[in-house]
Amino acid sequence: MKLQILFLLSLASTANASWSKNLNYRSPSEHHPSLGVSISRVVKRNDPSSSYDAAALNFTHGVASGDPYPTSVILWTRVAPESENSNSNVTVSGYAPLFDHANERYVSVSKSPICVEYKVTSDKALSAMVDSGKVYTSSDVDFTVKVEAQNLKAFTTYYYQFAVCNSDNKSPTGRTKTTPKPDDDVTEVSLAVYSCANYPFGFFNAYGNIVRKDSVDYVVFLGDYIYEYKNGYYGWGDALARIPLPNKEIFSLYDYRKRLATYRTDLDLVASHQQFPWIVSHIRKLPPVWDDHEVADNVYRDGAAELNNTEDSFLKDGGISVDQRKMNAVRAYFEWMPIRQVDMDDNLRVWRSFSIGKLIDLVMLDTRNYDRSITDLYWNTDYINQIANDGGRSLMGSRQENWMYRTLSESAKRGATWRVIGSQIVFSHISREALDQSGGNGLNLDAWDGYQSNKNRTLHHLYSNNINNNIFLAGDSHASWVSDLIWLDKIDYDSATGAGSIGVEFAGSAVSSPSPYGENITLATANKYSSIIEGSNDELHWQDLFYRGYFELHFTKDKVNANFFGIPDIRKKNGWEIPLANFTVENGANRLKRPVAGGVVESGSLKFGKMVQNNLTLDTSNGKWFDSSSV
Repeated sequence: MKLQILFLLSLASTANASWSKNLNYRSPSEHHPSLGVSISRVVKRNDPSSSYDAAALNFTHGVASGDPYPTSVILWTRVAPESENSNSNVTVSGYAPLFDHANERYVSVSKSPICVEYKVTSDKALSAMVDSGKVYTSSDVDFTVKVEAQNLKAFTTYYYQFAVCNSDNKSPTGRTKTTPKPDDDVTEVSLAVYSCANYPFGFFNAYGNIVRKDSVDYVVFLGDYIYEYKNGYYGWGDALARIPLPNKEIFSLYDYRKRLATYRTDLDLVASHQQFPWIVSHIRKLPPVWDDHEVADNVYRDGAAELNNTEDSFLKDGGISVDQRKMNAVRAYFEWMPIRQVDMDDNLRVWRSFSIGKLIDLVMLDTRNYDRSITDLYWNTDYINQIANDGGRSLMGSRQENWMYRTLSESAKRGATWRVIGSQIVFSHISREALDQSGGNGLNLDAWDGYQSNKNRTLHHLYSNNINNNIFLAGDSHASWVSDLIWLDKIDYDSATGAGSIGVEFAGSAVSSPSPYGENITLATANKYSSIIEGSNDELHWQDLFYRGYFELHFTKDKVNANFFGIPDIRKKNGWEIPLANFTVENGANRLKRPVAGGVVESGSLKFGKMVQNNLTLDTSNGKWFDSSSV
């Protein structure tokens, strides 16, 4: 009788728990059930009498929030009996173990769901409740939980927490913030912009610095959240003993889950997710902005650098096709990131616009996966160079490209002050011919320079429609680039004054991915190369190859201030950073304010300016700077 009463109490405690409100069971889209989980089958398998002991469960990877709307935000956590990721790659109706052929072992499928409750409050003490609920999770979704907190006020800070139902087992407290309504007159918004975090090449100190400073409202991430390579394969130089499990190139659903989980053990990344909502989407169901390495290197519509739907690559990669690998990557990413479901009736579409009051329209592009023509796959570089100017060649596909033009025009018509275009890859023309030892033109054909006609059409639309205040953002290159936006050979441009420019591009360095000239490059060599590159490109006003880091954008109606920060040592966990350079773009100017960066930067090469380091050197043993001229 006592056991029966306990059983009934257990059922009562979870009676209001929902399967469907855990968005990961239906992620990434209602239109792609093969990527989601059949809830009906999971419910049939449910056995409440064998539920987990609450004390044995752990919130293994903290909490996170993202995709903020004016009235709602996505909340995420993972609660599991162990840190190990689930091998439950399929949903079954029985309880028998499955054989995971990819990893050659039997894996069990969870018979018992875990009931998780959440609450959202307007105060840090978690007493002023504004939303709450109960949901289930299970091994089918790698024990992850993703819910939409609702009934929130625009541009307001909230706090949230998860807990195992009817227990004192609670997650850390998270903080988040909604966005303004599209028509709200907000006076200031600040963003931190990141890209390219390579786990074995350094600690993610850059993520934690904005937490320590509490300096922004939101985080914008431009791609390469993870790398799919085997440890040490990418970025020649000395990698740390930080092994991104599984220690091989990843292909299966389990592989991508495990790699994401490994990255989310870096405490600075955990802290950033816990304290800031990550904007990787828009106001109506946009998925994350990803670059190539969330799936595979130099991925494009029909393949990737090392996966080209050939028989050899199919056998080499364990019998996993290009499409299946993409599906595995997408499903794991949606399970692990605080992002909404999307309308994926248009082939993994991830491009949409995002309004932050009347101040900013954020236009996030997919210049990798959606519909781009073949890219540089290393073995076909000469061919790509020959067709780079072909008029039929597209970086985005015609549907996305025309959507972008309409969106930019509508943004200008509605009177948004700034148009911010998030592109994974560098837009500005960047020639490194003077440093190209192969005798080529030094262009990165995997960037916009490899799709010149597409770039020209974009510039034509901006110039011919007088669309002003354009701020392009880019990652991918593992270096910092700041340029006026110009239409080469079509519009006269004066690099001294900026006359002729239609906007500005801010391209940031990596969180930890190595410099494009090698992990072990010295500061002196890096600055020498930067000087050569900057001097070879009229529109490029600042370039730095040495520092890993990030930048902040502070928007007002009058101007945008961009502050670039370099991390002096990523081989140790620390909170150090160097203010490398500061830039201003004034409303209506469409160019960098002169003198650019105030005429002085800390590193790299500045056109018409100088680099001043004040003879200071960092002592990495104690984090203190000393005057090296006296040594």
